[in-house]
Amino acid sequence: MPASPSTARAINDRLALRLLQDEGPLTASQLKTLTGLSRPTVADLVERLQDSGLVRVVGEAGAERRGPNAKLYGIVSDRAHLAALDVRTRSVSVVVADLLGATLAEASLPVGDGTATEPAVEQAVALLERTAKEAGVGSLHSVGIGAPGLIDPATGELNDSSGLPAWHRRLVPALQERLPATVLVENETNLAAVAEQRVGAAQDCDTFVLLWLGQGVGAAVVLDGRLRRGASGGAGEIGFLPVPGTSGLPSATDCAGGFHELVCAAAVGALAVRHGLDPRSALASGDGPFLDALADRLAVGAAAVVSVLDPGCVVLAGETGHAGGAALAERVAERLSVLSPLRTEVRPTALGDTAVLRGALLAARDAAQDEVFGARDSAQA
Repeated sequence: MPASPSTARAINDRLALRLLQDEGPLTASQLKTLTGLSRPTVADLVERLQDSGLVRVVGEAGAERRGPNAKLYGIVSDRAHLAALDVRTRSVSVVVADLLGATLAEASLPVGDGTATEPAVEQAVALLERTAKEAGVGSLHSVGIGAPGLIDPATGELNDSSGLPAWHRRLVPALQERLPATVLVENETNLAAVAEQRVGAAQDCDTFVLLWLGQGVGAAVVLDGRLRRGASGGAGEIGFLPVPGTSGLPSATDCAGGFHELVCAAAVGALAVRHGLDPRSALASGDGPFLDALADRLAVGAAAVVSVLDPGCVVLAGETGHAGGAALAERVAERLSVLSPLRTEVRPTALGDTAVLRGALLAARDAAQDEVFGARDSAQA
């Protein structure tokens, strides 16, 4: 059945807003070309979007040609403001941005191991409030949070974990209580994968696996363009994967004996020392024997993932993947080609330490735009 006039208008407006989001400011003629809509239809939608406060004239185009310049239309970026938090075991980083995701202010703060739960939460909340104030933002529309641990798919809450600080779990409800904003929380590795897929190393991949290699070890699974979380939110808990070369077998509460034991930051540092290297610079040193030994370890876990999922691409992220770069990725790919008959490309992260924060900001931006643009759709219906 053909769409009703109001539905057609909503679809056209969404299409135009998405193009303005992805391509930047456009003229009415450019919108006509990109949407395939008629000139009168484009003129009507531009007028509607201007009247609703979602689009405004941001400049002119065509100064090089004769005749009047064409108006450039862009999304009203200060219609809503966003924030993203990257919550680590011993620190928290914050970025505040506009509706288009442009950074307005950012800050970070260490959180000491001995800090009690409530003071740690207060420090994190205060950091966000202070950063928003520095950005000139009175209120936030959406806040995205990336944190280690399992996210309950039914409730969206961060589950208890004996290996993580208690303040992580308390932070989300504290922000919900203090802020008139939508607060979203997602596993840090999943958010890193979202960022790599949209603006990083996996932009050309509908299916890939991201290995997070840092103090903790995990994986994010993207299949057919969709992030897969699993029945309990635990898809990708590769740190618990039993592998040869460890002290034993992991347990439900301890990943010692799992893949984590071979490739976590502490294990990588110990491997560097055994090769006579400074752990702080070993990954960037280009030392062949050390990188070879580390690639041997990484390939064992990567081969297990590849044999089950056949992702075609593995992205090495986290501090180890970032510092190891292309030299480490190439070595892992070579070993995978020996261990598995499935052709798999291995790439280093393109976003480095910013991946989680970028992913959290993308989540906040999507939520805000869905609501702000959706309100326009509802008004037309």
